[in-house]
Amino acid sequence: MGKRILLVDDEPLILKGLKYTLEQDGYETDTAVDGQEALDKFFSGVYDLVLLDVMLPKMNGFDICKTLRGENRTTPI
Repeated sequence: MGKRILLVDDEPLILKGLKYTLEQDGYETDTAVDGQEALDKFFSGVYDLVLLDVMLPKMNGFDICKTLRGENRTTPI
């Protein structure tokens, strides 16, 4: 089983390119297009890495990062 990465960006072409490239290298990926979806997916799954855009709808990347850093289970991320 490969490492799991959550990709967060509101640009579909960027997500598509990142997803394709990372999956070709053996990573498992999930995508989110806004801040709330990113948090929902993060808290319902287990990820080794989160690649996060800063300018997102609903919640910006800085706020998402602060929320994730406040969780005990995010220490290795």
